[in-house]
Amino acid sequence: MNNIVQDLEPLKDKLRNHSLYNNIKDVEDLKIFSSAHVYAVWDFMSLLKFLQIKLTSTSLPWFPSKNTTTAKLINEIVAGEETDEDQNANPMSHFEMYIDSIQEFGLNTDEILNNINSLNNLESIEDDIDMLDIKEYVKNFLKFTFSVIKRGNVHEVASVFTFGREDLIPDMFIPLIEGINAENNDLNKLIYYFKRHIEVDGDMHGPMSMEMLSFLCNNDAKKISESSSISKEALLARISLWDGIENEIKQRKNNYEKV
Repeated sequence: MNNIVQDLEPLKDKLRNHSLYNNIKDVEDLKIFSSAHVYAVWDFMSLLKFLQIKLTSTSLPWFPSKNTTTAKLINEIVAGEETDEDQNANPMSHFEMYIDSIQEFGLNTDEILNNINSLNNLESIEDDIDMLDIKEYVKNFLKFTFSVIKRGNVHEVASVFTFGREDLIPDMFIPLIEGINAENNDLNKLIYYFKRHIEVDGDMHGPMSMEMLSFLCNNDAKKISESSSISKEALLARISLWDGIENEIKQRKNNYEKV
């Protein structure tokens, strides 16, 4: 795992220092960001549920899972991601929490939810994504996620889950969001969402997913190499997503200045 972490550091550093963060100045910029980022919040859950299906026992009649250590790790992560609590102690998945938070600052989520609800067939999901009225860079991000899921290699999905979704974002966005929030006070739920991710993922889910991946690779050189390779692809997919959002924000500002 340490070797993989070291290999990924240049790409992680590129994400940490991406110029997108300096371009989010107001709520309209945040709406552009969230309109794209929400799909990454959603497809994360499919990575999670794939791992739960593969690593736990979901058959009827029931039989014990092959590895109770990985089963325990993924079940605990699922519980935290799928049935966490919002600010008012209401049970809620992190995706639902995110939807609630972006509605708070005025983003209409009807089209987002309609798009997501239409993606209900894993076999045709790439074609279905192409049919959505969303930006091409968002489509590419989603298609990468589901291509890894459909390939079906558990250690690769676990690698994308562990390294491709590592919690780099909240630490960078909270100061920006709090600055915007000082003016309009409509981002309390979004700030809670990011802070909750820092608390849960940083202290628990991050180390747990790393331990899970270590068990799955089991010192197999081929699996370790494949894990490193697919993790790099995942980070590059995230960088492309950030590039697309940043370009869209810059385009809005250019159009505003021309008016």
